[in-house]
Amino acid sequence: MSDNLTFDFEQNEQRPIQDFTEQAYLDYSMYVILDRALPHIGDGLKPVQRRIIYAMSELGLKAGSKFKKSARTIGDVIGKFHPHGDSACYEAMVLMAQDFSYRYPLVHGQGNWGSMDDPKSFAAMRYTEAKLRPYAEVLLSETGLGTVDWVPNFDGTLSEPKHLPARLPNVLLNGTTGIAVGMATDIPPHNLREVATACLRVLDQPKITVEELCKHIKGPDYPVAAEIITAREDILEMYKTGNGSIKMRAIWEKEDGNIIITTLPYQCSGNKVLEQIAAQMNAKKLPMLEDLRDESDHESPTRLVLVPRSNRVDAEELMMHLFATTDLEKSFRVNLNMIGIDGKPQVKDLKMILKEWLSFRIETVRRRLQFRLDKVEKQIHMLEGLMIAYLNIDEVIAIIRQEDKPKAVLMKRFKLSDDQAEAVLELKLRKLAKLEEIKIQGELDELSEERSALKKLLGSDQRLKTLVKKEITADAEEYGDERRSPIVARDEARAIDVNELIPTEPLTIILSEKGWVRAAKGHEIDPETLSYRASDDFKQAARGRSNQLAVFLDSTGRCYSVPAHTLPSARGNGEPIASRVTPPDGATFEGVMAGGAEDIYLLASDAGYGFMAKLEDMFVKNKSGKSILSVPKGAGVLCPAIVINPKEDFIAAVSSIGRFLVMNINEFPLLGKGKGLKIMQIPPAKLKTREEYVSAITTFSEGESLLLNSGKRQLTLKPDIIDNYYGERGRRGNMLPRGFRQVNAMQPLRKKIEE
Repeated sequence: MSDNLTFDFEQNEQRPIQDFTEQAYLDYSMYVILDRALPHIGDGLKPVQRRIIYAMSELGLKAGSKFKKSARTIGDVIGKFHPHGDSACYEAMVLMAQDFSYRYPLVHGQGNWGSMDDPKSFAAMRYTEAKLRPYAEVLLSETGLGTVDWVPNFDGTLSEPKHLPARLPNVLLNGTTGIAVGMATDIPPHNLREVATACLRVLDQPKITVEELCKHIKGPDYPVAAEIITAREDILEMYKTGNGSIKMRAIWEKEDGNIIITTLPYQCSGNKVLEQIAAQMNAKKLPMLEDLRDESDHESPTRLVLVPRSNRVDAEELMMHLFATTDLEKSFRVNLNMIGIDGKPQVKDLKMILKEWLSFRIETVRRRLQFRLDKVEKQIHMLEGLMIAYLNIDEVIAIIRQEDKPKAVLMKRFKLSDDQAEAVLELKLRKLAKLEEIKIQGELDELSEERSALKKLLGSDQRLKTLVKKEITADAEEYGDERRSPIVARDEARAIDVNELIPTEPLTIILSEKGWVRAAKGHEIDPETLSYRASDDFKQAARGRSNQLAVFLDSTGRCYSVPAHTLPSARGNGEPIASRVTPPDGATFEGVMAGGAEDIYLLASDAGYGFMAKLEDMFVKNKSGKSILSVPKGAGVLCPAIVINPKEDFIAAVSSIGRFLVMNINEFPLLGKGKGLKIMQIPPAKLKTREEYVSAITTFSEGESLLLNSGKRQLTLKPDIIDNYYGERGRRGNMLPRGFRQVNAMQPLRKKIEE
C-alpha cells in the first residue's frame, strides 16, 4: 500500500447509528409509499405502470401499430426509466393486459398472457408480443401538449412525465392494490359511464353529497359478471369512509337436474373451487353430491358442473352451503388510499376523489389551452412579420441584396422582432408568389379566431368546466360500456350443519382397556365377542347414532367429545383415542358415552361419590377436554352408566370386598360438574390403602334383573333378590354370596335394547 494514501476522518459526518437507521428507514418508507406502491389520483397509475405505458408510446406501440416483442418493451422500461427487476416489471405489464384483471385493459397482448384459473401462467416475455389498447389514449393523448411536468430519469439522461394527463379518473376505473410501509391500498374498479356521470354531477353541483353520488355510482364494477351482494347501506358507508369490503357471489343455474356454475367471483380460480368441493366430498361432508366436473372451453370460459345424487336434493340449500365454505363467494377489502394532488397519501371518500381529480383535470385542460395559446400567438407573430414583408416585398429584396447585415436593417426599417426578421430571411423565392400571400392571410385570420376562442376559455371558469364536461362525455361514449357486475340483494350464505349431512345410522362405540376405540354399525353387536389386541380387552360400549358425539371420560375426571362417524370401523382393532384428543400425562380412559344431548349419565368415582349429568354438558370442542368429575385424592373413576328414567330408576353399587347396595336415583342431583353425593360408604382409611373401594356401579329400572361378573363366574340377581339389598344412599350395603364378592363388572338385563 502506498504511503501517500491517507484518510481525512475530520471531513466525514459522524451521526449516532440510531439516528442514521431511523432516517434511512424513513427515507425507504417514503420511497415505497410515493414511488412504488400507491397510485396517484391524477392518472391512477403506480410509477412502474406509468413508465411502461409511456415507454410503449415512445416505441410507437399505439393501438393501430404492429405488435412488438414484450422483451423489447421491458428492456426499454428498465433501461431508460425503471431500474428494477425485469420479471416484476413484466408482471406489471401482464396485469394491465389481462381483461379478467383490469376492467379497462391498457395493453393488448398477443400470445399466452395467463388465464383466470392461473393469472401467473403467462409465457416469458421473449415469447409474447404487445402494443397499447385504444383506451391508453385516454392517458397519453395530451402528453406532448404542455400538460405535464417532466422530471429526469434515474440517471439524468432522459426526461419522463411526472404524471400522465388522464382524461378520465382512471384511479377509479381500473382500481389497484398495493402494500407500502405502514399502509396499503385496495381500490376496486368501476364502470366508466357511471363514474363519468358522477363527474358531471360534481361539476354542476359542487356541494353534492356522497349519497347523491351513489345514485350514479352504484358500486364497484369488476371485470367479471359475478353478483355483488353487499348491502346498499354498506356500499354507501364504504364510499363515505373510504374503507369497507365488497362481497361477490358466483352465478349458477339448473340444467337437466345438474347445477351449472357459469360465472365466478373476481380473481377466483375454477380449479381451486373444484378442489375445495372435492375435499368436502372426500371428507363425506357433501353426501348429496355424486360428481363434479369442469366443462369450461373457449365458448364457455366458466362451466363447472355439479351432479346431485338425486332430484330430491335442494339445490338452493346446497349452493348456499358452497357459498359459505368455498371461493364461490369471496370478500374483497376496499381501502381508497392514494396519493393526492398535494403529493401526500390519504384515504379519501368518493366525493373527495372526484372533486380532487376534477381539479387535476381542469388544471390539465388549462395548461393544454395555455400551451396552445402560446403556440398560436407565436405563430401569429411570425405570420404578421411575413405579411409585412409581402406588403413591402420590393424594398425587402433590395435591402437583402444591398446590405451586408440585412437582418438588423429589416428590424429597424419595418420594426420586426428578431424571430420575424429571421423568418423573412429564410423565405424561399417560390414563396413570394401572390397566392402564398393570400394563404398566409387566411391562416392568420384562422389563428386569430382560435386565439380569441382560447382566451375566452381561459378567462372563464364556467367555459372551462363546460369544455371538461364535453370531453368527459365524449370519452364515456367512446370507451364506456354496460355494467358487468350486477348488484343484487341475496340471503346470507349458511353452511349446512355437519350433523345434518351425516346419515343417522345406529352405532355401537367400543372402548378397550388400553384406550383403543372403534365403532360398529348397529346395536345388536356383542362387543365382548370381538377380537382385541394382545394384552388388551373390552372395557365398555355405548350405543348411539352416527350423527352424534361420542364422549370419553378419563381417569382424572375430564371428558372429551369426538364425532361418532369419524371413528374407525369395528372390523379392525380401532385406534387409540389419545390420538384424537390430548389428555393429561398418565391419564387413562375409563368410559365412553353416546346418545342425544338430553340423555343423562351417572358419573361416579370409586371413592363412592357421584351425580347425574346431561350428555350435552360433556360436549367440548377443544382437544384438551374439560373437567366434569372431581375425583378425591387416591381414588379412581368408574365407567359411566346411562340413566333411562332419572325419577324412577335405581342405582346399584358394589365394593371391592363384595358389599352391595341399591338405592333410588332420584336422591342424586343433576349437575354440570362436581364431586356429587355419597353413593356408598367406604372407610377413608381403607380407601387410602385401596383395601376397599367401589368396583362397579350401574343403573336399572324396576322389574329388571342385574348380571354381575366376578372373574369368569356370573351371578344374576332377580328383582325379588335385589330387594334384599335396597337401602338409603351412603350406607355400607350388604355382602354378596361367597364366590361372587370380587365383582369387576355389572350390567342390567334390559327388557329391550334402548336406541
